[in-house]
Amino acid sequence: MEYVRLGNTGMKVSRLCLGCMTYGRPDMGRHPWTLDEAASRPFIQRALELGINFFDTANSYSDGSSEEIVGRALKDFARRDEIVLATKVFFPVRQGRNNRGLSRKALFADIDDSLRRLGTDYVDLYQIHRWDPETPIEETLEALHDIVKAGKARYIGASSMYAWQFAKAIYTSRAHGWTQFVTMQNYYNLLYREEEREMLKFCADQGIGVIPWSPQARGRLTRDWNEQTERDRTDDLMGTLYGATLDADRKVVEAVAALAAARGVPRAQIALAWVLHKSVVTAPIVGASKMSHLDDAVAALSVKLTPEEIAALEAPYVPHPVLGFS
Repeated sequence: MEYVRLGNTGMKVSRLCLGCMTYGRPDMGRHPWTLDEAASRPFIQRALELGINFFDTANSYSDGSSEEIVGRALKDFARRDEIVLATKVFFPVRQGRNNRGLSRKALFADIDDSLRRLGTDYVDLYQIHRWDPETPIEETLEALHDIVKAGKARYIGASSMYAWQFAKAIYTSRAHGWTQFVTMQNYYNLLYREEEREMLKFCADQGIGVIPWSPQARGRLTRDWNEQTERDRTDDLMGTLYGATLDADRKVVEAVAALAAARGVPRAQIALAWVLHKSVVTAPIVGASKMSHLDDAVAALSVKLTPEEIAALEAPYVPHPVLGFS
């Protein structure tokens, strides 16, 4: 395993982050494809054995049960000071009028609920899951600053927004002397590269750690174009992200397959290796519902693509509508 600094911070994280949306009670929330606690724990244990110290979940995953499962497993399998634990806030978990968003009231309630579910006194990275158009950014940023100063979070991060919004947040924090975002968790893979236009350039300029979600396009890059999985059929977000697929997308998938065959490695390793070759990327967030997913993710760290191979993978891409912000 490789370890790198998380953005401009002094904290070291594994070059891979285990995304924990896959782990939660299937009967809770909108993720019927999740693995229950008994099935989830071996994946978290194996990730630790492979050297992964960075784990990402969210308060909304399976209505909070993901945080509970991840928290109990990490308590049993690891020392708290040896892991980097991240969670997110924005989407509704509780009932009521203030059950979502990034108001001061919601943030103060949600951080305490997340800490209780995770079974810890603090999270290492507390991220806003989306931009909240109904709350002034100054209110959100000051509340996040207070959460850090209260010792409930070590750092703060953001996810999936326009670059101008992220820039506004960064410079508003600087103007007030508040804690600044140190990471951007955005949607980025070979099938969706619109983040290269503005966001990734801004993050590189400002030293922001980039931890992209869905680096393998929810598995679309790892299998034949017409092959479907249970998650394809039951994950609401699949339709949003891939409902209007382009012929160029199929050609990208075929380019991954061709290079994987030429290299004699699984397609997952090629798709992830491409993301890892982007210097702005700190640690892609990978999911795992089979042990081979973890093995392929770690193996991808050793796959060194040539400039010609990277060009071949990127050549079929065409511009896409902006996705992943809602």
